[in-house]
Amino acid sequence: MNQSLELTKRLQSAIKAFWSTRKTQALKQGALSGNKDAGARSAVTGGAQMDGFIGLVRDLLCENGLLKAHVYCGKYVELPGWYRPEKKWDLLIVSDGRLLAAIEFKSQVGSFGNNYNNRTEEAIGSASDIWAAYREGAFKPSARPWLGYLMLLEEAPGSISPVRAREPHFKVFPEFNEASYAKRYEILLTKLVRERLYDAACFLMSNAAEGPRGRYTEPAPELNFQNFIASLLAKAIAVAKSR
Repeated sequence: MNQSLELTKRLQSAIKAFWSTRKTQALKQGALSGNKDAGARSAVTGGAQMDGFIGLVRDLLCENGLLKAHVYCGKYVELPGWYRPEKKWDLLIVSDGRLLAAIEFKSQVGSFGNNYNNRTEEAIGSASDIWAAYREGAFKPSARPWLGYLMLLEEAPGSISPVRAREPHFKVFPEFNEASYAKRYEILLTKLVRERLYDAACFLMSNAAEGPRGRYTEPAPELNFQNFIASLLAKAIAVAKSR
């Protein structure tokens, strides 16, 4: 099978798992009991929704020569920070006492306004924190680690409709004028990579109707999954060959 097609099918499976996990969590927390707010929150805070993506990336790493024992997810994923004692990452690669990579996997379904701001601050803050810690020697004898960020956003009227920016004193940068939350995420992730806060980022969108069947879109070619994983695997394969 064509490698690109195979990768697409595996990514579709991760999309399906995301929506299936959300549904299961919501049902367990009583989302159908009539308490809409509690149900929606349970699906956001239940965790495990991005496990399909984490597992996919872990498997691709190991299939390309990295030892499974060097890939951490779920536990032993804390790294020291500069502005805080430690932070949990979703996936780490640590080989022979060297930090090789750290990745965040995030999603957002609904509540686009508030959560967009939170996600933006988290992404910038986490990168700034780890690079300051690296500068101060927290990961010696590691060379500069690879940093990645994967974001899955719900495709819905609230995420794809234009949003007016508030400008009570000064004008926002023109790319944000009437930009939807989806476009704002695309801008954010593109800038994070171009400013070298992250080595690669991936931006996926999926809707609640077709997502359970594996449907997704990649709004920005620069931020597609194939580019993201190719960048990570280049780092992992180099390490595997050096052993």
